[in-house]
Amino acid sequence: MATTLAVSNGQVVSAAAGDQAWKVKSIVDTLWEQDQKESTPSFINGELTEQKVTKEKDVKKFFQANQDLFKMDPKTDLTLEETNKDKLGMTHYIYQPKIQNIPIDGSKIVVHVDKNKKISAVNGDFHPDAPSKLKENRKLTKQQALHAAWKHIKVKRSAADKKVNSLTGETFNTLSENAKLVVFDKNGNYTLAYRIELQFVQPYPANWKIWVNAENGKILKAVNQVHEAAETGEGTGTLGDTKKLNTYLYQGNYYLYDTTKRMNGVIETYNNQGQYDNSLPGIYVTDRDNKFTSESQKAAVDAHYYAGEVFDYYYNTFGRVSYDNKGATIRSTVNYGNNYNNAAWVGNQMIYGNGDGREFTYLSGANDVVAHELTHAVIQETANLAYENQPGALNESFADVFGFFVDEDWLMGEDVYTPGIEGDGLRSLSNPPTYHQPDHMDNYRYLPNTRQGDWGGVHINSGIPNKAAYYTINAIGISKAEQIYYRALTVYLTPNSDFADARQALIQSAEDLYNQDIANAVANAWNRVGVN
Repeated sequence: MATTLAVSNGQVVSAAAGDQAWKVKSIVDTLWEQDQKESTPSFINGELTEQKVTKEKDVKKFFQANQDLFKMDPKTDLTLEETNKDKLGMTHYIYQPKIQNIPIDGSKIVVHVDKNKKISAVNGDFHPDAPSKLKENRKLTKQQALHAAWKHIKVKRSAADKKVNSLTGETFNTLSENAKLVVFDKNGNYTLAYRIELQFVQPYPANWKIWVNAENGKILKAVNQVHEAAETGEGTGTLGDTKKLNTYLYQGNYYLYDTTKRMNGVIETYNNQGQYDNSLPGIYVTDRDNKFTSESQKAAVDAHYYAGEVFDYYYNTFGRVSYDNKGATIRSTVNYGNNYNNAAWVGNQMIYGNGDGREFTYLSGANDVVAHELTHAVIQETANLAYENQPGALNESFADVFGFFVDEDWLMGEDVYTPGIEGDGLRSLSNPPTYHQPDHMDNYRYLPNTRQGDWGGVHINSGIPNKAAYYTINAIGISKAEQIYYRALTVYLTPNSDFADARQALIQSAEDLYNQDIANAVANAWNRVGVN
């Protein structure tokens, strides 16, 4: 006997025969990528089943019984990657979609089970039209794929230049490369490929992601995902203020090396002495009397202090231990390059230029810039939002929003941008058009997915979700908003989430944490920017 499911937007889903005990019972809200006859929902919530979920096998039964809705076979199309339980008592089952047991890159599906052990929401990328078998055969080795990637970006690969940390004995590489066999999905075309990751700093900071056809070596896609800001001793910061610093005494010298945080790693700060090359992370910043007050030390003082401040923010507000939530070392390098007008998270550390003195001064001198860059690291370890088009704009926006939560100022980078001009910044969450950003979908910029096109407008179109955040924060306050944004980022968002997915993720997070009135306020904030 078939069951009919009512959906809030007027669409209905007819449940096919099967294990009726695990059939979806009722949907409160749903998000469809396109007409329901052609696709699957990317986000549903409600009282999805009467049965209780006590183990992962029950989730598989749920998917098996609802193949007509999700259009995939859990036995062959999904692999459980992770199970975690949050402070609300909810359990989240995170799955990797696959074809022929090879992961579909940049995709995941999450099943959310409430504290009563009922499935309350499901979201992610279901790939209903994915083939059961790929056309390509693997002919390239990993080394051949790596060679093709280096050739494509026209950078000569050199041997990794290893440096030894004089304090800990840790050896780290300034060049990193990795290759993994995946399924590459572009507009419903599925290709067997190697995903190549190349991280280096010479001749420019790079965190390349390159997809190489595993059969013929053709480059399918390449993007440099360096996230830019285009954005107890004591020391003097870049604005002349005095800051208390956690330092480390070693053989008569004090180091900007903080071992006081509740983490396995440390917070450490280096000076790259104006170089661009593979000398990263540079040399330690030291002082004989534990007073870091010279002109050459100012940028390092701010980078070190603000890295600690951002660690404290995430730890005290969310219980998060460093950007990976496992206590990873937070490494910063200042004095990167000559008049370098940028700051960046390069996949494993932060770099800060000193600016040219006109457009920028020392980039480490703004706590919202440091928070922005470290939030890119948090995003990398959680939602891992793709750095292109709407997912990339969300990546930039969430980094800006958490920069606001740390600084509590609607302007981004106002302390380091155009030092000769008061009252301006890189971007404004309250008034994005001031800095040539749209604040409504009516003015969304459709740009090419190239560097010249800002990777589909990741910085430009971030003004729209930024304005939604502004409306949200004004409506419900900072303390509730930051919890909602953190939960959406760490629980519901997936690599390909777009603005509509973010709206739904934030509404769901508001319902989880608070009540329907708060959720409605979040929904209204996104309605006001044209995402509804």
